[in-house]
Amino acid sequence: MIKPDKPANEALRLEALYRYRILDSEREKSFDDLVVIAKAVCGTSMAAVTLIDVERQWFKSIQGIDAAENLRSESMCGHAILQPQQVMVVEDALQDIRFHDNPVVVGDPHIRFYAGAPLISSDGLPLGTLCVFDAQPQHLASDKAEALAALSRQVMLVMELRRFALDIQKHMLERDDYERLLSEYQDVLLAQNADLAEQSRTDALTGLPNRRAMAAALEEAVAVNGDQPGVACVALLDIDHFKHINDFQGHATGDRVLAELGVLLRSHFAGRGMAARYGGEEFVAVMPATDLRTAELQCEFLRLAVADLPLGFPVTISIGVAQHQPGESVDDTLARADKALYRAKGNGRNRVEVAG
Repeated sequence: MIKPDKPANEALRLEALYRYRILDSEREKSFDDLVVIAKAVCGTSMAAVTLIDVERQWFKSIQGIDAAENLRSESMCGHAILQPQQVMVVEDALQDIRFHDNPVVVGDPHIRFYAGAPLISSDGLPLGTLCVFDAQPQHLASDKAEALAALSRQVMLVMELRRFALDIQKHMLERDDYERLLSEYQDVLLAQNADLAEQSRTDALTGLPNRRAMAAALEEAVAVNGDQPGVACVALLDIDHFKHINDFQGHATGDRVLAELGVLLRSHFAGRGMAARYGGEEFVAVMPATDLRTAELQCEFLRLAVADLPLGFPVTISIGVAQHQPGESVDDTLARADKALYRAKGNGRNRVEVAG
């Protein structure tokens, strides 16, 4: 037995073969059908689509015997790919020096006749064969050899289409992964944007809405509904003698006072308005759908609650309250509340004053 040589371009040939991602794949009807046709056209009992790997011959499809692969060193197809431009025909293997003592000739399946048409890749490299074989010696007529070569080209067309389909599937999966990652990135971006938006409307120290958020809430509270303007009150409050707290207790203690007051304000106006930090030690409360007398009482309760905060030293607040008037801008309402706050401080602090 003469073992088949390996082509001079073996490395390129194997690289081309592996690009098809076909070795060890499942049986496919498109290949089986071509093998059945080749067997019928050539009048043999056996036929196969074979692919030549490094040390084995693997059958993508085989008819007439039950086999998955055999050694490349015993492969007739290994010889056929050395002449890629022609169909290799062995009429009687027992009379051929290359195969007379080959295990597949002297043993099962006792091959005597063989014809193999190389499978040529799009870049001209032989990957395997479409072959027919039989246990009886035969002569292959030229028209049958041409038909076998034509069928081998159809096998390659199926392989190309199969590779194309796999490439599309791969790209689709990659696109799905890309779209999933893009969606996840967009979700993260939206969350970050929402967080940034929240931060832009929130005071970092107290956790309360800031002046910008308060202005939007006040505009909404006084907006005209139908023909009727919204009824709303606004209160400006200021921590009394806050500078003394910072000077004598330290700025860290001053920050703690602001934070504790923020917690109290959030609780006090929860569900019935909004409190916000106005700037420095000043805060503002928006009370929608609230008349002036009710707002004044709410602020009195707040003033008493602040005085009871367990801070270890007395803290009081002064408050000015104003009700929004029809035709008045929110800035005008805030200005009147600020004047009322100024009166509260001028009248001794730790009190609530109502704007006229």
